[in-house]
Amino acid sequence: MSQQTQSYFVLPEATEEITPFTVHIPEDAITDLKQRLKQIRWPDQELVTDWSQGVPLAAAKKLANYWGNEYDWRKFETRLNQFPQYRTLIDGVGIYFIHAQSPHANALPLLLSHGWPGSIIEFMDVIERLIDPTKFGGKAEDAFHVVIPAMPGFGFSDKPRELGWNPGRIAKAYAQLMTEKLGYKKWVAQGGDFGSAVTHSLADMQPEGLLAAHVNLLFVVPDKYPKNPTAEEQKAIDGIEAYLNKKSGYADMMNTRPQTIGYALDDSPLALATFIYEKFWEWTDNNGKPEDALSMEQMLNDISLYWFTGTGTSAARLYWEGVGSTIRTHLFFAASRAATGIINLPMAATLFPSETFTPPKKWAEAAWSDIFYWNHVDKGGHFAAFEEPDIFAEEMWKVFQSFR
Repeated sequence: MSQQTQSYFVLPEATEEITPFTVHIPEDAITDLKQRLKQIRWPDQELVTDWSQGVPLAAAKKLANYWGNEYDWRKFETRLNQFPQYRTLIDGVGIYFIHAQSPHANALPLLLSHGWPGSIIEFMDVIERLIDPTKFGGKAEDAFHVVIPAMPGFGFSDKPRELGWNPGRIAKAYAQLMTEKLGYKKWVAQGGDFGSAVTHSLADMQPEGLLAAHVNLLFVVPDKYPKNPTAEEQKAIDGIEAYLNKKSGYADMMNTRPQTIGYALDDSPLALATFIYEKFWEWTDNNGKPEDALSMEQMLNDISLYWFTGTGTSAARLYWEGVGSTIRTHLFFAASRAATGIINLPMAATLFPSETFTPPKKWAEAAWSDIFYWNHVDKGGHFAAFEEPDIFAEEMWKVFQSFR
């Protein structure tokens, strides 16, 4: 059956066939959003002069005003519809994906996996760089066919109606998309955030045709911290502890009570916007405000996708599914171990300086048996492709050269 969201948007029923898909949000949904933004009940101003209590009131008002009075969803919708989009049924769930094919011969199929609070929108500015590198300083032999699925419960993919859609199950669905649905005989994978967890799972599974994988968030923490850590290890440990003790409140809520936080995320555009906007502040390479790294329009493209598809709750459930009750003490440990303990597929990593966690290579060497590429870049954060499309694309060109 087709699915009705909270904002008047109905997804077409997915079938086993690959069906072309075009985005068109009903005007009623846009009008409803603007009306809600006019009726905000504002809280008191924060009692600090920074972001330590959350998004400052002035910043929240600026964001809401831009969304309600200046932002143009139709502009982004037109841009999105320039890329070939599809839906197909996999494991009982309709999966939406962009499939942008290169004009160059022998292009390598590349699966890009997003996370939360990102979306397929993270990759908008890298698609053309990847499918036609010659327009951006690259070579024809660097080209990719790009496949970007929306995770179940995100964007224009269906919302799962049963438990069990964790990163491992998503990885199996993505492998089926690449091999059975699209017919690729050889391909590579890349991911960040929960997309990295999916990519780790793919690398562990080694599905047919998967040659290598790359991540920009590395889940490679040892089972126990070293007794005498090096300076690099101590920095990584400090980062993990700071996250667990001071920065994981958002994850605690989604990990333990996704339905409860979902009422705010799917009913209040301000709640949704500030919940995501705060992550753009905390996780990007910025000088104090999110707009240093991403434009207001870029951030609202992502936020609006969550709003118009009514996926605040269903996306939050990925935390509940993916980590369980371990968030406070074992978030990274739980995600760092694949089923076999060691990943044997060729693995690559690019470390961006403002990522939430940057482990030393020796930790990766203990978890991955074949590291064929390891690089630190000088700018960028958690949303690598979104923040630094040029750097990200150039990394992809270099990373997968030897697998063509």
